[in-house]
Amino acid sequence: MSSDFRPIGASIVLTQLPSEPPEVSVVMVVYRTGPALFNAIPRVLAEPLVDEFVVVDNGSTPEDEATLRAIAEHEPRFRLVQGHGNIGFARGCNLGARTAKGHHLVILNPDAYLQQGCIASLIQAAKSFPSPCVVGARVLNSDGTEQRGGRRGEVTPVTTLLSFSHLSLSLRLFRKFEIHMEDQLLPDRPIAVPTISGACFYMSREDFQKLGGFDERYFLHVEDVDLCWRARRMGGSVVFQPAATVEHLGSTSLKHPVVVEYHKGRGLVRYFRKRADNPWRYMLAVGLSPLIMAVSVMRPALRSIFGQTRGKGK
Repeated sequence: MSSDFRPIGASIVLTQLPSEPPEVSVVMVVYRTGPALFNAIPRVLAEPLVDEFVVVDNGSTPEDEATLRAIAEHEPRFRLVQGHGNIGFARGCNLGARTAKGHHLVILNPDAYLQQGCIASLIQAAKSFPSPCVVGARVLNSDGTEQRGGRRGEVTPVTTLLSFSHLSLSLRLFRKFEIHMEDQLLPDRPIAVPTISGACFYMSREDFQKLGGFDERYFLHVEDVDLCWRARRMGGSVVFQPAATVEHLGSTSLKHPVVVEYHKGRGLVRYFRKRADNPWRYMLAVGLSPLIMAVSVMRPALRSIFGQTRGKGK
């Protein structure tokens, strides 16, 4: 590792240093996203509040890698980190956050399109809630409907299994275990919720550092759930800001869906064991781990049977 904690071999492409410290930095981790990435980048650069845009390239195609370098050479706000390989989403975000210099950090997926006023609304919402504060945007499908996963309840082994299997939606008996809130009335102001989506969220640099960033033991998925849990456990807050919107395509990775869901299952198993605060909960987490993994990798098949509720969210 280098002295600033970047993996050896990573390089930062930067045309010029800003004359003044940036206020707002957007961090985006990229891995074989495809065409969506080059639709997302102009929307970030068009946002006047963005002083710095850090892209951590975990592994693009040679063509996309060259395009990213060309953008970095012509756009002074664009900082590109390449050459470190696929280090995972959580570790990539932490690398991007350490590279960024802004006081305000916005973590944005490469297949998420910022909508007008999103960043300003995210920052404003944090001012009214306890620190450390995580503020999530309202995540939309391309048709304008609210996407599954943008605002969620408490993620537990039971709620996860019932949600993944769609039993919490199809059987009235289990309706109270449904954690996704996109079918609920949209609030007219920011509200505290247990969990938001990592597709687009805001934290101050101070709060992100206070939490130690993402837990890098998560490779892909669930790191956002873990971050929200740790913020609340520290006495902070997790906030859903309905006025901040972002269009999220989802399912743009070139990885096979089963591989993606496998990583999600592994992340959930780790999370449930990590947060178990007594022997009973730990045994429950361990005992349900094989079932959680099985249901996770079966999700692509379950989607084809039951269809997606409110789009392609988590």
